Amino acid sequence: MPKRQEFDRRYILNLSCPDQMGIVAEVASFLAQQGCNILESAQFDDEISGQFFMRTVFGAGETTPSVENIESSFNPIAQRFSMNWKLYNQGHKPRVLIMVSKPGHCLNDLLYRVSIGALEVDVVGIISNHLDQEQRAVFYDIPYHYLPITPETKTQQENEVLKIIEDTNTELTVLARYMQILTPETCEILKGRVINIHHSFLPGFKGSKPYDQAYIRGVKLIGATAHYVTPNLDEGPIIDQETTRVTHAQHPQELERVGRDLESLVLARAVRYHIQHRVITHEDRTVVFY
Repeated sequence: MPKRQEFDRRYILNLSCPDQMGIVAEVASFLAQQGCNILESAQFDDEISGQFFMRTVFGAGETTPSVENIESSFNPIAQRFSMNWKLYNQGHKPRVLIMVSKPGHCLNDLLYRVSIGALEVDVVGIISNHLDQEQRAVFYDIPYHYLPITPETKTQQENEVLKIIEDTNTELTVLARYMQILTPETCEILKGRVINIHHSFLPGFKGSKPYDQAYIRGVKLIGATAHYVTPNLDEGPIIDQETTRVTHAQHPQELERVGRDLESLVLARAVRYHIQHRVITHEDRTVVFY
């Protein structure tokens, strides 16, 4: 039996385009011609929108051209099929900035996952409008930026946030229960690069004290939703959601405890899907290749 070829470089090709015959065959043939081996592939044909989505992981060996040459050679195919596409280095560890207010459960969960290698990112800093989580940042030896905010200083504060993002080459900003609404201007600048966790199974229970609202309404399911941030509050493309069943006997504090667990889990999953390039957005929807 021939020895299996080793691939020291791995890349992810994501694409979307109008559905038509021959896309998968063309991609597979192209990668073979480049000396690449497909390691994982998933595709979805959205019959309603007529769009085709594909995520392919492939390995590159010693004889494979550079990634720049691969991209250049793939361009004519992409143009022929009218593709939106991007090539990612699977070995790259994304630089992530976390924003948080007072509640620390999502922040703590993310930092722990990073510390044990379960979430392969480089946390370049933590931004907060409160000092409550500073000691957690000290424990993990991560820079902590205390940026208080008032209605009068909101624009100035967000300009400081954007400067930190630029100075640290941040690729993804995670709102880990950051209890401030980003301005439409900031949302547009960071489009597709900010993930928020919402304490409900959207679109229910917006605003303060969501678990009190849930208790008053006698809900039987509570949940959490992770989504990309857009200028439309809590209406960005949804990445992940989770629910659990509750009863009338659980008081608001108990609902909140259950909700915290859901929020932490859903946010961590959403960040993982994003950094592994499993999410492709199309208009207000997402296709997530689990």
